Amino acid sequence: MQRQALDNPDLEEHLKRISDDGIDVFVAGEQSVRGALLHGTELVNAMRANHQLGILETLILGHSYMAVGLMSTDLKEHGRVSISIDCSGPVDGIQVEATARGEIRGYLRNNVIPVDHELESFDISPFIGTGIISVTRYLESRKQPFTGQVLMEHGTIAKDMANYYLQSEQTPSAFNLSVQFDSSGAVVGAGGLFAQGLPEANKTNLGRMEDRIRALPSLGQAFADRRTGAEILRTHFHDLKPEIIGTRKAEFFCHCSKERFARFMAALPEHELEDMKVNGPFPLRTTCHNCGSTYVFDRDEVAELAERMPTRR
Repeated sequence: MQRQALDNPDLEEHLKRISDDGIDVFVAGEQSVRGALLHGTELVNAMRANHQLGILETLILGHSYMAVGLMSTDLKEHGRVSISIDCSGPVDGIQVEATARGEIRGYLRNNVIPVDHELESFDISPFIGTGIISVTRYLESRKQPFTGQVLMEHGTIAKDMANYYLQSEQTPSAFNLSVQFDSSGAVVGAGGLFAQGLPEANKTNLGRMEDRIRALPSLGQAFADRRTGAEILRTHFHDLKPEIIGTRKAEFFCHCSKERFARFMAALPEHELEDMKVNGPFPLRTTCHNCGSTYVFDRDEVAELAERMPTRR
């Protein structure tokens, strides 16, 4: 992956002063509730720089990154989870995924969303519209991935992901996702919280947890103000006695490389590779949808790929 620079000295200094990105996994309410709190300010800024996104696009994809990152906390070492949204709004669709190691990547199908009027709020539902959410888990213990699907009912990532868990997995859950911008449009804070009831959970504790999540101030602002995940949990969920049981990474990361794209090109049908060698266009640019990295091949590199491949029949 090629990581793009932020090109914003003030933002870079701000990122040095706030807490590091990461995910705190916790239990609360006499261990009747499991949850995760994600700090993703650097994550969202890196995502934005690589995909070259505006404010609205950053907000929508940032929410999606944090949602899938929070969902990854129940995965084993080599597991992976993806969220795919097919929708009627101008976003068109969203594809994001996260590994158990906290590596998050993905993209908007339309990363320049048309806006024909001045935005009066950060309500993203008109831009997503109706559609279908698909969640796919790639688990070590299963040879085939498992996919669940539900219809979107709200047009927001947080509410529709909570609805996914309730409808598809019969598990009461709640999400809170937040991206905070400063007056210049820079992302100064980003955070998300995910909580769900464990089997035979105490309904009173579940209700209290849901009330606390609804009453939460902006997580993005809290992280922008240099608060840590542990401080936020202690302050806003103190009566439920949250206990952090583990921490995980959360970072924008993709395993793409120029060598991988070279292998993909080398696997093309022989006539296509030969045509590419002769007709180009050069320089040949290949772009990874998941992270926005671009790899450039000149004529000699493409010719070398074509020549070193054995004849395929």
